[in-house]
Order: sequence, then C-alpha cells, then structure tokens
Amino acid sequence: MSDPETGAAGRSQGESAHLSAITLSVNRQVRRLEVDPRTSLLDALREHLRLSGTKKGCDHGQCGACTVLVNGRRINSCLTLAVMHEDDEVLTIEGLGGPGDLHPMQSAFVECDGFQCGYCTPGQICSAVGMLTEVEAGWPSHATADVAPVRIALTDEEIRERMSGNICRCAAYPNIVAAIRSVAEGDAE
Repeated sequence: MSDPETGAAGRSQGESAHLSAITLSVNRQVRRLEVDPRTSLLDALREHLRLSGTKKGCDHGQCGACTVLVNGRRINSCLTLAVMHEDDEVLTIEGLGGPGDLHPMQSAFVECDGFQCGYCTPGQICSAVGMLTEVEAGWPSHATADVAPVRIALTDEEIRERMSGNICRCAAYPNIVAAIRSVAEGDAE
C-alpha cells in the first residue's frame, strides 16, 4: 500500500529507483545505458540515446508516433520497457535510412507526399515497413477477405486496416496508402 507522504512503494518523493545497467542494440550499434527500470523504450531512445526521430505522441499506444521495429516487428515503444529489450535488435527511423541513402519506404513517402507536418511520419514509415513484412509472412488482418491464399491481396482497404494504429492528424492517409502501395508493388527505389 502506498503512503501519501512517502509516495509509491514507500519511497520518499525525492528518492529515485535503482538504476539498471542495460545494453541495447539500436540501429546496428551496441549502446550501454543506466536507466530507471521503469523507463520506456521510447524514453530510452529519445532521452538517453538522443534519437529524436521516434516521436512521443499520446504516450498510451494509441497514435503510433512512437512505432519502431524490434526484431523486425513493429511495436509502440511507449508501451514497453527498455530493460525488456537487451537481446533484441531495435531499429528506429534513423537506422532505416538517412540523407543520401533513404530506405525505399522513406523515398516513397517523399515521392507520394505521404506527410504534411511530418510529426507522425517516422512512426508511419516504421509501421509500414513492419506491415509489409507481416503481409509477406502471410499474416492476415481483420480486412483480409480470404485467409487461404499464400499471398495476401494488398488492397487499399487492407493497407488502411493494417495501418489503422498510426494516426495522422493532417489526414495524409491517401498519400500514405499510395506510398506503401508503391513500395509493395516495387515501384519505389
């Protein structure tokens, strides 16, 4: 039970938790950190590693702005603790590609004008890359009409359903779908 004068779990309000020494593999680099064990992966990336491409939107897993790839699968980094990812490969927008060497999805977002203000774009791009991996693996979605075929038909409805966890407040959705489609069809370079 928590005491209102000492704070949660009996600690005084000025006392901090013990720090955990962790090693993360982020963007193909091994990084060592000391973090509060309650530190989210998002905060470790942004505040400790200064990788500001991953955005903090809602901090509740509802907007997708913090989407990164962990072992090739997309996750909301605000909903997981950094200490849980010691043996994982974390890939952020910075590791996906950079100026002069853009990932095909980054290029497609530029070509198709798949962004407006750009705040959600890193999460949208990481989510789209992860989503195409899911499609390639044959994972059905709620919108998959027929789950029997080996190859899922990537319709606009299928793309919208699979990307529904990523919110764009500027409503660039048609251009985001076009960008994803161009990569899926091999049009992006």
